[in-house]
Amino acid sequence: MSYFLNSIRKELNGIKSVGGWKAAWYLLLRECYVRYGSLVGTDKYGNKYYENNSFFFSRHRYVHYPYVDRFTYDASQVPSEWHRWLHYITDDPPTKVPPPQRKFTLSHKDNKTGTKMEYVPFSTTRPKIEEWVPPKGN
Repeated sequence: MSYFLNSIRKELNGIKSVGGWKAAWYLLLRECYVRYGSLVGTDKYGNKYYENNSFFFSRHRYVHYPYVDRFTYDASQVPSEWHRWLHYITDDPPTKVPPPQRKFTLSHKDNKTGTKMEYVPFSTTRPKIEEWVPPKGN
């Protein structure tokens, strides 16, 4: 009985830590699960990085992306230093051990795939099939 009550208490504390019932409901709608853990850090794009060692290994580090509107977020905005920590390349997050600054690193550009702003190059080769032009009537 004590184990059952402790597990319920743990889940209720998890719901409280994500912001309450309403925030947990929106997380469930958006991401199909509610994860909670200790905040490790944030980055310049507003992403929040969490860790919960009670989850499975390789599933206990995760990120909450800031939402543009109710359901839209950009998951491509993870900087390289946080990517290293999320994918277990390093055990120390960049808040504890900052990576060295490189001259050649560029800032993030938004992923425009699937939008009208996506770059589509024009063709410089001649078409293999020529269009049929109807004769003009007299």
